[in-house]
Amino acid sequence: MIGRGLFLLFFIAILAGLISLAMFETGAEAQPSGADDPLRPQRHFKVERPAQLTPAEALTIYENIAADMGRGYAASADPAAERYRTWRRYNTAPYNSATHGNRYVNNYANEVAAEPYARLEDGVSMPEGSILAKDSFTVTADTAVYAGALFMMEKLAKGTSPETADWRYYMIMPDGSFFGDSRGDNAQAVNFCHDCHEAVEDTDYLFHVPEGLRVQFFRN
Repeated sequence: MIGRGLFLLFFIAILAGLISLAMFETGAEAQPSGADDPLRPQRHFKVERPAQLTPAEALTIYENIAADMGRGYAASADPAAERYRTWRRYNTAPYNSATHGNRYVNNYANEVAAEPYARLEDGVSMPEGSILAKDSFTVTADTAVYAGALFMMEKLAKGTSPETADWRYYMIMPDGSFFGDSRGDNAQAVNFCHDCHEAVEDTDYLFHVPEGLRVQFFRN
């Protein structure tokens, strides 16, 4: 567990981070590239020098900021963003995801996706209406804590989006603003999502939670 002094540092950093969420997530590495809104980020960016946390440390930090993160995403008025924290979580503790910019992330799935995602294996086909949510936060090597984007995947009706295997990808920022939506505004900003998920076509473009951090909902 986090020592008393280190926990105090994290707590102070959390307060400072929550004040400056938007500034961090729209920083210099996410400058616009000619969009109508000159302040709107146009591409995902990678966090430099993330802290190396134990699962217990990551979970403690997440438990302290999760409610505030959820309220921020809910400001988007997106129904899934408003409800995702009531869904099953599939990891026992947040884990660092290089494919999500070195942020610490958590995996949630709605009721439609709950069982097939828990039994994720080659050849699975997620049912229409499945929604996967991955919230994120950053802890830097100097112990600064920031909320990150909420990454969303929604399985659409067959044939709706053949170029993305009928998956819709969208990202919601910590203040509730939309970063991009593959079926809507600023779609080019989330093109990288399906490009990355093509590596796991056999599991319907879904990645497994890392070994050792998977919640065991079913036992053979």
